[in-house]
Amino acid sequence: MKITAQSLAKNAVMAAALAASAFSAQAAELDIKLYNLTHGITFTPVLVAAHDSQTMLFKVGDTASAALQKMAEGGAIDDLSSQVTTAGGVVVENPAQGMLGAGAMTTAMLDTQDNMYLSLTAMLLPTNDGFVGLDSWKIPSEAGTYTVWLNAYDAGSEANDEIINGGGASGTPGIPVAPNGDGGSGASGVRTTEANNMVHIHPGNVGDTDNAGGMSDLDSRVHRWLNPVAKLVVTVK
Repeated sequence: MKITAQSLAKNAVMAAALAASAFSAQAAELDIKLYNLTHGITFTPVLVAAHDSQTMLFKVGDTASAALQKMAEGGAIDDLSSQVTTAGGVVVENPAQGMLGAGAMTTAMLDTQDNMYLSLTAMLLPTNDGFVGLDSWKIPSEAGTYTVWLNAYDAGSEANDEIINGGGASGTPGIPVAPNGDGGSGASGVRTTEANNMVHIHPGNVGDTDNAGGMSDLDSRVHRWLNPVAKLVVTVK
């Protein structure tokens, strides 16, 4: 086979194209839209993270990490965020600049660098340890717009007593607050223990219609939901 300058140049161009393609498969700029699909549940500050295959915010079927418990029971995302960045990932914290109410939408832009997986989380209020989550979604290598439906998860770290008492610290029973002021008081509690202490699909709030007693401080006409609780629209550039 005769090797010519023309064939060498052609091979060099092809190699450069393949290298560029490999790079683009690893690095992407994302435009992200997150929609709260619930009737009366508020998302606490959202954490969006791009990371490698060894890093995760949570894993269904595993015990909640201390960082996940802190977020799921009190809405604090700082430890999860540090966990990602320490491992070489990149994050967007609190794109809504506060709470994301029912029916609302927030946007974010994220340069994934060389990270190939996307995760997201935020506590659901009012719940004991419920959160909306996306676990290690593989970022597509092809440009386009992708829709992902997100479920509500239970961290399994606290009984869902549905009592609003300001308890937002890890290991402290109770619900921090009903953000819209539509919770009750004086509840006896729905349950004191949970059969599943691993991260799992949230069973949903039970609630009742007694604003000054009953078993729950949550309103069954407002605070119940069915999955999915959120829609995530990701545009890969």
